[in-house]
Amino acid sequence: MDSIGSSLNRWMDKDWKERMARLEKEVFAYPGVIDFKRRHPHIPAEEYEKNKAALFEYKRERSNCDACPGLENCPNLMQGYQPELMEDKGKVTVAYHRCSLKVHDDEKKKRQALIKSYYIPKEILHASFDQVDMDHESRAKAGTAALHFASTTVPGEDGQGLYLYGKFGVGKTYIAGAIMNELAERSIGSMIVHVPDFFREIKESLSDNTVREKVDSVKGVPVLILDDLGAESMSAWTRDDILGVILQYRMMEKLPTVYTSNYDYSELEEHLTYSQKGGNERLKAKRIMERIRPFTEEVFMDGQNRRG
Repeated sequence: MDSIGSSLNRWMDKDWKERMARLEKEVFAYPGVIDFKRRHPHIPAEEYEKNKAALFEYKRERSNCDACPGLENCPNLMQGYQPELMEDKGKVTVAYHRCSLKVHDDEKKKRQALIKSYYIPKEILHASFDQVDMDHESRAKAGTAALHFASTTVPGEDGQGLYLYGKFGVGKTYIAGAIMNELAERSIGSMIVHVPDFFREIKESLSDNTVREKVDSVKGVPVLILDDLGAESMSAWTRDDILGVILQYRMMEKLPTVYTSNYDYSELEEHLTYSQKGGNERLKAKRIMERIRPFTEEVFMDGQNRRG
């Protein structure tokens, strides 16, 4: 009489063979396998037998794609990659390539990597020209000028930027954010910097000797957006050794700069004239303006205060 162990082994062996036969039948009936065999009639049947493991892998992974649960929940061994049957010197192999969802996600991350910011609200980083309200003539003019700039600027060849000014809350920073995203679509890197907070950080960096590092990280970006220029407490040092150095470098390298401000050109020059210590340095203010006025288009923005 057979032992329980040997009977169990025979049962398991029979069950395993049946399952394998069923899986093999499903694999060779899978549309992708059928189509591959139709397109490669010269591959002999024994090659498919030798490479059944590759066919099993293809069918399993491709079935996941057929019932795609989305990129985040992709169950494939390589998330976001689709299998494809390939011929390699008469042998059947499996290769992987990115699915459309993975391609789209990678492109999105690539664009986001082109956008950097200092102290800017998250919603600004997702701004779009499609969402800019054209409910005021000056807003429409500003949006048109900004879109034209973002669509045509060539950093390193054309250093002309944009100067958006107007009262509080009319959407200057939002349009600046839309510029960034339009530039990213063109694979042009940009950085938006909230000037008052940036200058405050620069002053604090004197203690750890990182001033030069931070200035260098800003001055060389393809397109720099200086947000809320004029709202800072200006000192002679931040004006001449920080702002002046950044703008001089960008002028020499033909790198465009976009500004948002509550001041027009004349009011900004007046603001730059006076330092925290009460000094009147009109010549130095004019020197800064010579790095701004000739290299930007001044555009006024008016309208309802959106922050209210």
